[in-house]
Amino acid sequence: MEKEQLAAWEARFIAWWQQRPVEDGAHDLAHFRRVWHAAKYIAENECEPADMLTLLTAAYFHDLVSLPKNHPDRSKSSLMSAEQTETLLIAEFPDFPMKKLEGLKHAIHAHSFSANVTPTTLEAKILQDADRMEALGAIGIARTFYVSGQMSRAMFHPEDPLGENRELNDTEYALDHFQLKLLRLPELFKTVTGRKMAEEKVEFVREFMLRLDGEARGL
Repeated sequence: MEKEQLAAWEARFIAWWQQRPVEDGAHDLAHFRRVWHAAKYIAENECEPADMLTLLTAAYFHDLVSLPKNHPDRSKSSLMSAEQTETLLIAEFPDFPMKKLEGLKHAIHAHSFSANVTPTTLEAKILQDADRMEALGAIGIARTFYVSGQMSRAMFHPEDPLGENRELNDTEYALDHFQLKLLRLPELFKTVTGRKMAEEKVEFVREFMLRLDGEARGL
């Protein structure tokens, strides 16, 4: 697809979102844009060509339904997003090529960590990597503390921030989530480009953790 056509689709998707209030700052239009930019970069640097319209659409609607992390149906969010995206495209974007729907729905369904669905297409692998990139680097740190604040969790254990002499518990301390999940993410990335990006970003997270630990101890 030509860049001009892709840009036109993106403008339409953005316009659709701008008419709808989003209360979750971790899953808002800015998040969708960042995921798309990351997905596009990964796609452009992989050996196999990806379907860019599928990738663009998946990036902008993968969190059409985003249940809170402590919601009992959290693991169904991506499936619900996939199903509602199909309904939305048929109703609001009837010129969208419907032959792409199945691949689009799979990419959206498989992007979620909690859904535990293995991505089987290049587009699904790229979207999963691009979305998980949001959990790393400076953005990942900001989003972790934002979500933890929404759930009334403490930023870190006051005496032992890095959990050196206690059991880690990210239901109580935001910083614990880094060691329990985020630092392990790079090994789960599905694309070569995405994994390289993730490894660089995770080093920044490690440096931040050490700096926070020192400051918490008055150093």
